[in-house]
Amino acid sequence: MRKYIPIIAIAVVLTLLISAGEAKREYLIRGRTMGTTYQVKLVAGSSQTVSGLKAEIDGRLEEINHSMSTYRKDSEISRFNRIGKAGLEFEISKDFLKVMRTGQKIHRLSGGAWDGTVNPLVDLWGFGRGGRRDNIPLAGEIAARMADIGFAHIDVLDSGYLVKKRAAVTVDLSAIAKGYGVDQVAALLRGKGLENFLVEIGGEIYAAGSRVGGRPWRIGINRPRPDAASDEVYKVVALHDQGFATSGDYRNFFEIEGVRYSHVIDPRTGYPVSNGVVSVSIITDTCAMADGLATAVMVMGAARGMALIERLDGVEGLIVVERIDGRLTDYYSGGFEKIP
Repeated sequence: MRKYIPIIAIAVVLTLLISAGEAKREYLIRGRTMGTTYQVKLVAGSSQTVSGLKAEIDGRLEEINHSMSTYRKDSEISRFNRIGKAGLEFEISKDFLKVMRTGQKIHRLSGGAWDGTVNPLVDLWGFGRGGRRDNIPLAGEIAARMADIGFAHIDVLDSGYLVKKRAAVTVDLSAIAKGYGVDQVAALLRGKGLENFLVEIGGEIYAAGSRVGGRPWRIGINRPRPDAASDEVYKVVALHDQGFATSGDYRNFFEIEGVRYSHVIDPRTGYPVSNGVVSVSIITDTCAMADGLATAVMVMGAARGMALIERLDGVEGLIVVERIDGRLTDYYSGGFEKIP
């Protein structure tokens, strides 16, 4: 699932505050990871506090990338995907295990609407690395791919091993791996004694504490229209010790004979979803969960998706639906609308 980068309503200009005799300022660290960009904005008392942090952040993200990047042939996930026999135990790192456990939880909660094995269907529909196609896949092609789709085809052992139940099953954790990376950078910063910061990787966000002066970290959600500018704000929310993710299908789709086909594939049917949902934003305790739930709700649709959000403790969401006449309708969870 492609994610769209929210507009982070934070000035890059460093701001000063005199507090308890010490100057506080916002520092900015930028880099690249997981095929996208990252930025960390943090409040600290001196440059010594942030000295060397970029190298540590890059190192931690490299560990995660080496574990779960499907673009790297030597990564754990790529080596697991190449296994051509069922029943073999494949040892994985703690990072990989944690993300697989998160995936299992989201898969269960969503009734299979999120599924980390869906990528062969994404490729078949022309939204993967092979590029676009100019026709619709045949029913037989879809059925053939569906035989190897299903998170239940993989056993996740507490001892730190994965086991394929079907030899051809593969896994792609891109829908939650960036969120996990955000959470891990946040953990690294907390380990350094930092309490006020914002971490963003490819649009997935975690915000802790507040900005200089006690102001909240405010996040802008992009207007869910194909022709909307990347900096056009639809809604703004404030975050405090929360993860945030937005999923949308309003930029990545194709049309054949007047029918629109979204890149969001329902792993339960093998076909693109057509439920009118164009954007889902989720706020919860961790970015990995927000990331995966946003994808799941896109697939589930407005009614079932909101029912799931309302059922989960500590989860808030905004679902935007495009009507037949082009109008946008917003659906808020009970707590989302109250966020300043």
